Order: sequence, then structure tokens, then C-alpha cells
Amino acid sequence: MGRTHWAWGVTAMVLAWPLEAQDARRGLAVLPFENSGSYGQDKDVSEALQLGIPAMLASTLAAYPGLRVADPAEVRQALEAQHLRPAGRVDAATAGQVGKALGARYAVTGSFADFYGKFRINARVVDAETGEIVKVVSNDEARLQDRSQLGLIISAVSEKIVAATGLRPSLTSSGASDIPTEALTQYSRGLLYESRGDKSKAADAYQSALSAYPEYPEAREGLRRVR
Repeated sequence: MGRTHWAWGVTAMVLAWPLEAQDARRGLAVLPFENSGSYGQDKDVSEALQLGIPAMLASTLAAYPGLRVADPAEVRQALEAQHLRPAGRVDAATAGQVGKALGARYAVTGSFADFYGKFRINARVVDAETGEIVKVVSNDEARLQDRSQLGLIISAVSEKIVAATGLRPSLTSSGASDIPTEALTQYSRGLLYESRGDKSKAADAYQSALSAYPEYPEAREGLRRVR
């Protein structure tokens, strides 16, 4: 090989190396969750949780050092490219396509149900390469099915999602487990009103979330966005 060709080869390797080495964590994209049937609470709350649950899962999963979670804004853009709503049902094949478009190894989607306070999340972990469901995880423990435990439920489901990707669950923070359900609900309302373009109501909801839990970074960031 001539010196010029050798030099170009080395240069190409040097330029390509950072792209592969810059982030060796497993990519994961959290997509919409469908309300599969909720009773006993305001319609706005159920609608808000369609946005809140994936947002809460994403922020909790981002605390695991072995995962790189796709930015919510990029997820919204990828959903729009597939002509999907930010809340609703996403099948496994589509979840795989969206995850792959985002450069993720896995995509997570699913559903939730609230039957007069008995709360259940079913999360489907999808292989973005094949579009096949790797595992379905949920808060199926009898001790963890009350809506008042929403933060603990989010944390428990997140841990199972991480395990399904083949990583050992190891949080760098407590995630949602310490956040009161009222704060999580108000944060979800903030996301709902923000998605509707009602910045005033969104600000009130984010402020209510902070009143219930002053150390809530996502609610503080939401309030900053709408003010």
C-alpha cells in the first residue's frame, strides 16, 4: 500500500473511532404508553399519564450508568416521522423502527391501567434491530399495585426494563421512588397542558409538582420551558 493510501486509511480510522467510542452505553428509546382502561380519576389525569409515564420512565432509566436514553424531543420528532401521536398505542414493529431511527438498541412502549386506584403498568421491551418483543415487564407484585405508590412502581418497572436489556440494575440516584404521587401526577398534567399549548395551565401544574416535591428537577425544567 502506498504512503498516501496508508495515510488516508489511518485518518479514516482516527475519524471513525470517536463515533464508536464516544458512548458505549446501550441505547434505549422510551415511546408512548397507551391508557388501556382507567376508572376512578379525572379524565385529564389519565390523559396526562399517557405523557407522564414514558417521561418518568425515561428520566429514571437515564440514571442507570449502562444506558443512554434517547432525548424526548428526538423521540417526538421520530414519532412524527412515523405519523404517530405522542400518546397512544405503538406496536412492536413500529417501536423497532422508531428505536432504530434514533440509534437505540432497544425501544420501550406499553400500556397502563388504573382501576379505582389499582395501578398497573405493562412495558414491552423491543429489540430495535428485529422489531421483536424481548420481554414484557410489569408491577405484578401484590404489594406494589396501588396508585399511591406510583414512584415506586415506576422505579420497579424501570429496574425490570434494565434487566431485560441484559444489564445489571445499578442506579446512580433514587429515580422516581422518592417522589410523591401528587408531584408525579401534577408533572404529568404539566406535560399534557404544555402539549396543548396552554402554557399558563402547564406552569400552574409544574408549580404544583414543585410544591409537592421541591427537589423535582424535571418539574423545574418544565416550569422553565413554559415561562
